[in-house]
Amino acid sequence: MEKPRLSESQEDYLKEIFKLREVNETVSMQDLARKLDVRPPSVTGMIKKLCAMDLVEHEPYKGVLLTKTGEKIALEVLRHHRLLELYLARHLNYSWDEIHEEAERLEHVISEKFEAAIADLMGHPTHDPHGDPIPTAELELPDTPNLMPLNTFKKRIGVTIGRIMTQDRDILNLLSRLELIPGNSIAFIKNDSAGIRVKVDDNQYLVPHTIARLIWCETVD
Repeated sequence: MEKPRLSESQEDYLKEIFKLREVNETVSMQDLARKLDVRPPSVTGMIKKLCAMDLVEHEPYKGVLLTKTGEKIALEVLRHHRLLELYLARHLNYSWDEIHEEAERLEHVISEKFEAAIADLMGHPTHDPHGDPIPTAELELPDTPNLMPLNTFKKRIGVTIGRIMTQDRDILNLLSRLELIPGNSIAFIKNDSAGIRVKVDDNQYLVPHTIARLIWCETVD
């Protein structure tokens, strides 16, 4: 795929805009500043540059939007990142709370040949260890089940965890200890002001709302 020559920082902006729009109807300058941990004036300056390159648009009430070109670049960076995360976990024995930072360092520098090689080695996977979809070589997202945050369920029901929407190491460590990881089926018991009560095998846990909203699940038939 031919693309403009971009800095790592510019690629990071495009990637984070794409990720934020997965969960937010609009993406504001303030959202980007918080996500990227930079000052708002820096975000404003970068968005102006990316607009001039026809990679993003900034519209009142719609926030920051990726153009088709900007979206393709974001998907390519995400493909690198998520393939690397799975490769590190599956073949180099990294734990799932370690892989994000390592993949962040490598995603901008691997070649297309290396990307294709690890994808082929792993059988062209569709999701990384956190359940995040891996864009295909054609830069399209794979089919994904209809997932809902754990804290949005209202009645007792069986669910399967599909995706964890954080890279926070402390939270990932906690979820791993509780076996609240992608692929595991659990019982949603109760949603109240104290948190979300779930059953994992024979154990019951009360998961705070702040963490439950990061656990995306599908219902079990």
